[in-house]
Formats: sequence, C-alpha cells, structure tokens
Amino acid sequence: MPSDNHRPDPDALLAASPPKRGRLKLFFGAAPGVGKTYAMLAEAREQHAAGLAVLVGWVDTHGRAETETLLSGLDCLPRRQLEYRGKLLAEFDIDATLARHPALVLVDELAHTNVSGSRHPKRWQDIEELLAAGINVYSTLNVQHLESLNEVVSRVTGVRVGETVPDRVFDMADEVRLVDLPPDDLLARLKAGKVYLPEVAGRAAENFFRKGNLIALRELALRRTADRVDDQMRAHRQQQALTPVWPTRFGFLLLVDAHGGDSAVRSTGRLADTLGAQWHAVWIDRGNAPLHEREKVLAALALAEQQGASTLVIGEHNRAAALAAYARRYNLSIVVLPRMGRHWWQWGGEDLLGELGQRAPELDCLVLAETPGSPRGEHRRKREAIDLRPRRYLLAAAACVGVTLVVSPLARVLEPTNLIMFYLLAVLGVALRLGRGPAALAAVLSVASFDFFFVSPRFSFAVSDVQYVVTFFVMLVVGLVAGQLVARQRHEASRAREREARTRYLYEMARELSTALLTEQVTDTAARFLKASLNAHIALWLPDEQEKQLVPHSDQASGDHGDAAIAKWCYDHQQIAGFGSNTLPLAPALYLPLKAPMRTRGALAVMLAETTPLRDPDNRRLCEAVAALIAQTLERLHYIEVAQHTLLSMESERLRHSLLAALSHDLRTPLTALSGTAELLARKLGHQSDEAGLAWSIVDQSQRTTRLVTNLLEMARLQAGGVVLKEDWVSAEELVGSALTALETLLADRKISLAIPTDYPLLFGDAVLLERVLVNLLENATKYSPAGSEIGIEACVNNSALELTVWDHGPGLPPGDPDRLFAPFSRGERESAIAGVGLGLAICRTIAEVHHGKLTAANGLNGGARFTLSLPLKPQPELDPLAEEPLS
Repeated sequence: MPSDNHRPDPDALLAASPPKRGRLKLFFGAAPGVGKTYAMLAEAREQHAAGLAVLVGWVDTHGRAETETLLSGLDCLPRRQLEYRGKLLAEFDIDATLARHPALVLVDELAHTNVSGSRHPKRWQDIEELLAAGINVYSTLNVQHLESLNEVVSRVTGVRVGETVPDRVFDMADEVRLVDLPPDDLLARLKAGKVYLPEVAGRAAENFFRKGNLIALRELALRRTADRVDDQMRAHRQQQALTPVWPTRFGFLLLVDAHGGDSAVRSTGRLADTLGAQWHAVWIDRGNAPLHEREKVLAALALAEQQGASTLVIGEHNRAAALAAYARRYNLSIVVLPRMGRHWWQWGGEDLLGELGQRAPELDCLVLAETPGSPRGEHRRKREAIDLRPRRYLLAAAACVGVTLVVSPLARVLEPTNLIMFYLLAVLGVALRLGRGPAALAAVLSVASFDFFFVSPRFSFAVSDVQYVVTFFVMLVVGLVAGQLVARQRHEASRAREREARTRYLYEMARELSTALLTEQVTDTAARFLKASLNAHIALWLPDEQEKQLVPHSDQASGDHGDAAIAKWCYDHQQIAGFGSNTLPLAPALYLPLKAPMRTRGALAVMLAETTPLRDPDNRRLCEAVAALIAQTLERLHYIEVAQHTLLSMESERLRHSLLAALSHDLRTPLTALSGTAELLARKLGHQSDEAGLAWSIVDQSQRTTRLVTNLLEMARLQAGGVVLKEDWVSAEELVGSALTALETLLADRKISLAIPTDYPLLFGDAVLLERVLVNLLENATKYSPAGSEIGIEACVNNSALELTVWDHGPGLPPGDPDRLFAPFSRGERESAIAGVGLGLAICRTIAEVHHGKLTAANGLNGGARFTLSLPLKPQPELDPLAEEPLS
C-alpha cells in the first residue's frame, strides 16, 4: 500500500480540474410582449424558493408592473455605468457576476449590443464566458434575432432587425422553452399598454405588430423550436442506437424504379410539400439492371434531388432489408412504393410488402397508383427484356461445349453424377466472368448436354431412369442459384472497388492540392483526378484581376473550355448549371460554383463524351467534392498572394520612409542656412534693385522646399508610429490664426473668408498637428486655385462631430474616387506644373485618424474643392469662475 505522504491532496485535484460548464436555458418567443421575461422570472423565483442562489444580472421590465413585482425578493446586481458620447449608459456587469459566481444568473435580451468599451461587443458573448466559468444562465430571445431567419423576418415585416445572434448559440442551449401567445391576445396586451408605453404602442401596432406579421413570426418560432426538438431526437437515437422508427413527424422514403419513376418522384414531392415533411429517394441497385433502365432511374433520382429530396444509390440484393435499415437510420415513417405490374405487391418474385411488414412493422407503406403512360403489358415486356449481347452468350455456349469435350474421355472412368460437378464449375465461371444472363444460359445448356451425351439412352433426350429427372432439376436449380449469387457478389465487389478508388483519388487529390502553389497546378491535379475517375475533361473559369470577366483554364490543348455564358451564370448565381440541373439541363457539360468559405472563386466545368455517368448521384457528389477542394485551394493561394504582396508593400514602405527621413534630415540644415542668408542679403540690397528681387525669390523657394522637407519628415514620423499626441483644449480661432500667420507671405494676395461661430466648441487634440492640417489644406488651396481668388474657412457642428472646412474657387476635384488623393505621393494629375510630391493631404488624413477623426474631400456647389476635417465632439471643460475674475 502506498504511503499517505505520497497521496495527492483531494482539494488540490479539485482546484486543478477544469470547471464544469454551465447550462443555458433560453425563453424563446415570436415577438416582444409574449411573456418571455415574465416566464423567466417566474421560474427563477421557483429556483430561489428551492434554495438555489439566484442573481438577477440584467432584466428589462419596460415599465410592466406585473414583471417588476416578480423582481421583489431576488438579489439584483447593480448595473455598470459606461460613458458613451457624453452620456452615462447602464450595462450588465460581467466582472461582478464572475466575482460573485452565483449558481444561476438571469441575463435578459440575448441579442443586445453592448456599449462601446465593454469587454465583449455582444451580450451573447458575455453569456458564453459565464457558461465557461460554470455559471448557469437564463436568457430571452425573439425569433427575429436569429441570424438565419433575419432576412425572412425582414421580408415578412418590412423591418430590418440590426441585432442578431448566431444560430450556433441557439443550438448550444441546453434547454429552449417556447413562450407562445396568440396574435389577438398579444395585440390586446399592446393596446392595454402592457408591451410598450402608449405613445410607442400606437406606432408599433401600425408597423411591426400587424396581425399578419405576428402570425408569420409565430409560425417561424414554432417551426424553429420543432426543428430543434427533431434534431435532439435524432441525436438521441444515434447515441442510443435505437432501431424502431419513431413517427414523431412525417418522413417519406421513395423506392425509385425505372418504370414510372418520374411520376412517383413528382407525386411524393407534392405529398411531402403539402405536409411539410422531409423525403428521401433511393434506388436499390441489384446489379442486373439493363443500361436503359439504369439511365431512367438515375434521371429520376436527379429529378428528386432538384425537388429537395436526399438521394442515394444502395448496392443491396434484399430490397426490404435495405429499405428498413435506411428508414430507421433517418427516422422515416412512410415507405412509398410505385405500383408494379399486375401483382403490385411483388417485385420480381419478392413479396416486398410482406417482408417489410416482418422486418419493420412500425413502418407505413404507401403504394402509388399505376402510371397511365405505362401499360402493364408494355411494363412486363420491358421488365423481362434482357440485355442481349451475342458475344457473351456465345462464350457461355462455348464454355458448355468445351466442358463436354473435356468430360467425354472421363465418362468411362467416372460416374455420371460426378460429371455434373464439371458443368457446375463451368456455370460458376461463366457467372463470375460474364454475368447473370450468360450464367442462366450455361445452366440450361449444361443440363441438356449432360442428358444428351452422358445419360442412357445416349444421344437422346429420353431418360431411362426416373432418378435422373431429380438430378436434372437439382442441377438446374443449383446452377441458376449459384450463378446468380456469384454474379451478385461480383457486382457488389465492383461497386465497392469503385467507391474505394474514388476515396483513394480524393485523398490523393487533397494531398496534392495542399502543396499546390499555382493555379496551373490546381487545374492539372483536378484534371488528372476526374480523368482517372470519370474519364472527364475539366475547365476552371476564374475571374481576371479586375474581376470583370471569367478566364478559362483548361486541361485540353484543343481549347474546349465549355460555354462561357453558362460558367458566368453559375459564378454569378452560385448555383449548379448545365447537364441535369435546373438551368440549361440539356447542356453537354456540368458547371459547379467554386464556393470557398469567404467567397465564390470561379466555376468548374466537367465535360464527358457520354453524359450518362453524371446522372448517378454518387458521381454528382464526387464532382461537388472536387469543386469544394478546388475552391478551398484557390482561396488558400489567394491569401498567400495577398500576404506576400502585403509583406512586400510593408517592407517597401518602410525602406522608402527610412530613406525619406534620412534625406529630409540632411536637407533641413542647408535649407535653413540658405533661407536665412538669402533673406539677410535681400534686406541689405533693399527693395528697389533687381538683385533684391532675386534674393527674395530664393527666400520663397527655400521656404517652400523647407515645408516640403517638413512634410517628408512628418510623414516618416507618422508612418513609423512614433507620434505621441500632446492633447489639450484649443479653440478653432487660435488654430486658424496660427495657420494664417504661418502662410502670411503665401496668402498675401488672397482674400480670406472666415465663418467661425462665436459659440463654437473647443477642440481636443494636439494643437501643433492640427495646425499642420490647416496649413497643408490652405497651401493646397493656393496651389490649385487662381491667383487672387478667395479662400474660405468654415466651422460648424454636425451631429456629434466638429467640422472645419477649407474651400476654394479652383477647378475642383479630378474625376474618380476622391480617396485616392489622400494616398502618399498621389496627385490629382500625373504631369502637372504645380510644385509638390503629393504628401500634404496624406499627412492631413493620417493626423485626422490619430485624433479618431476623418478628412473628406468633395466638390463645392459653386465650383472649387472642399476639404472637411471632422473631429469627435467631447464634453466641454468646466471653466473656473475664479480664474476669470481680474486680479485686484
């Protein structure tokens, strides 16, 4: 026994073990006012009365007296106050909840958006953190807030709900309680003021709370809850391995046959749509269907898939066993059978209804009416038709002749009953190599040959011993049955090899695509795979660099890329087109959209010389899997290219700014000396001489060059992230005055128009940088407006922003996107006589962004350009009245 000193501490083990995840219970309703919060509080009071620690984290009563009454006696968490745009807003305090760690917390309004500055943008993210900490949560949700139903609700009600919750949050809830209220009762509550305040209730009744809207929302809520319960039931059946079908809802399983298959598909589809039920269509491939019947069945399955059915080809001999197993796997309670011939309850000698009743007595069977266009006589003739290929049957006859020649010398040595074994061996060989029909012919010929050549009287079909009649009968039966069994196993083995080959090809293709780095490699890999599996050629239709048209990438040197118009439709609508689809089904190729997680990357065209294989659902799914792999690979290549381009741009930008910073720093000192010397020389020469004018010209150009160098240094510093704002309160008048003083010489011949209200609020920011913005905008206006024209500065308050606008009477903005003017080294015209390198506006926008503002450009109503600086409006500082009193 181990010593107690080496035993682990139980408390330490419990502390180290991960906390148990909490449980989430949602109170789900169709609309506000149905009683979700009331039901949540009522159940919480029951839990509190049972001794559970219940905390009310957040509940909105909306002024409803009966709801507020339920809060009495419960522990309510104080709300957290957050400042947003100058106002204090209350929010749910997740940190206080985690610190208290109650057994159950109530958090109303799951879809609520938190105030900026909260830990999580959405309340459902707060709840996920609470659940991870092991706290049980009660919450409420309306159906219009589900992400998957948001668009549907918008079309029904005409109201777009901005706050949504991902469906996975709804699905992960441990329990969902539907709180339902008839529309008339809800409208009565709305009219009585129990949902909204009277002034709001009137508008709500005219818009969202119309009776038709409420009926539709109620149906959506009921269906979504029913789907959740159905999913839980299926998961429980799979976990418990329960085999009997539970008829909790209608589900149809159609057995498709070559005769009347399209009619059966349409009838079952109409029935399923009427009852709102799911339905599946299957074909049980026993391996003996002629080619023309197989094509009809595959066409019927394609039609069923277009009408919303799940389709499958099952390789099984016993139809009843296959149908029962499939129905139990997907919990389908009704098996639909088409009527077959005179005896509709029999399929080729198999009592399908009787065996289904024995294997799965819980299933209901529905037999469809006989199709008018398929008479019984014609049906029987087609059913009994045999795919006659003379070569196969001649080989079977030749095998019997060969066995007779080989056995003839042995007739003197062996007993006649032993000679039968050689014929049985031949029948098995024919069944294995040539199939069922030749095996049946070989069995009949073997019996005839044995009777004619080896049973006395020989060379006659007469039989002297009656016992040989039994021998003939047993030999014929054994030969036919053995041939059928061998042929069936051969067919099933062939299907298994095909599936194994496709799985192997998919694995190899995925492995090769994972290392592909070029689009050509993707095309070659996919082409080799589909050539090996379906003998198909492909073409990838991918958008060009401008994404205006699709460019084909084909594996064929002949240039057969398919139809460009169909590929474009497939790409634009993100739907399958071409052969066997709803769009241009007679096209000779199948077109599949390349849907990647982020977007559609193009279209895949699959072209076959014979399109029959595309009718097979397995082959269609194979093509869809290939398209999915190609799409994911193309998206990976796209993001690799984006990452490389971004890295290259960042490195180029860094080197460029380093070079500019170094050059600018070395240029400032000589420029300053040149400007000072030229100004001193000009003053000594006076204002009348020509030499003085040249000296002043040198001063102007050196100052302009100095401002350019300053802009270069400023841009390098801003791009390097080395800006530390020295924010303080500053008035707009001071900023404008400083900027005008800095450009006094440049603006000497201009008329300046100022429109700054006397009660204009104070700006909060770095005064030096904001002055730089105005200086650059004013300098830009002087460059691009006629000499002597007017330049204006306006200030106004727009919503929650302070705006400063610089306008001019120049030619206005060039055509195109105005934002491109704010890119570094970008100018309105590529070749221009106006000096500059295109850095002034880029610096202005960068300064605006570091102040959490923005800089925009637009053309003025009367011509010219307008550049507007918008900064956030912050609460104004309180002035100290003592500081304003004059000193005595």
